[in-house]
Amino acid sequence: MTPMLGIMASSISGSKAITGNYYSIATALGTGSSGTITFSSIPSTYTHLQLRISARTSASSIAITTTLNSDTATNYAQHYLYADGSTVAAGVPGTAQNGIVYVYAAGSGQLANSYGVNIIDILDYTNTNKYKTTRMISGYDVNGASGLIQQSSGLWMNTSAINRIDLVSSGNFTTASTFALYGVK
Repeated sequence: MTPMLGIMASSISGSKAITGNYYSIATALGTGSSGTITFSSIPSTYTHLQLRISARTSASSIAITTTLNSDTATNYAQHYLYADGSTVAAGVPGTAQNGIVYVYAAGSGQLANSYGVNIIDILDYTNTNKYKTTRMISGYDVNGASGLIQQSSGLWMNTSAINRIDLVSSGNFTTASTFALYGVK
């Protein structure tokens, strides 16, 4: 049975998307003079967190490092799957990283006015009985000249509740770069 037939057979009708479960915690804009965005004093009243990012950086490097609770020790791991129009790759960059490097911004080498977009879910961020996991989808397109799409997951090997997120680029975020943090019930 196809998934659609299964849905029809279950008598589900109309839109069943759950709305109203995302709550804005904070937003930030790039300043043009800094490559760091920090969300601090994150309340512990939600189940998960979600970051929504549209960013461009002045650097040629497009990767943004994410650290949690100011931890820059080698307590992070990740894996990824990406494609850039000519190459498809998957990998595990290592299990002893000093941050999760999977967020993308369009860089100075990309077409002007193009931006990298990212959605990052941080699951069970207040649960002190387990390590914190993340999942992300990101990418950018520059009118077909180049582009990238990536799906990743990350691990912070720490059981502390998350109350701070830092996003760091080697270049400055442009003033039109936007960063939004949501709590998920």
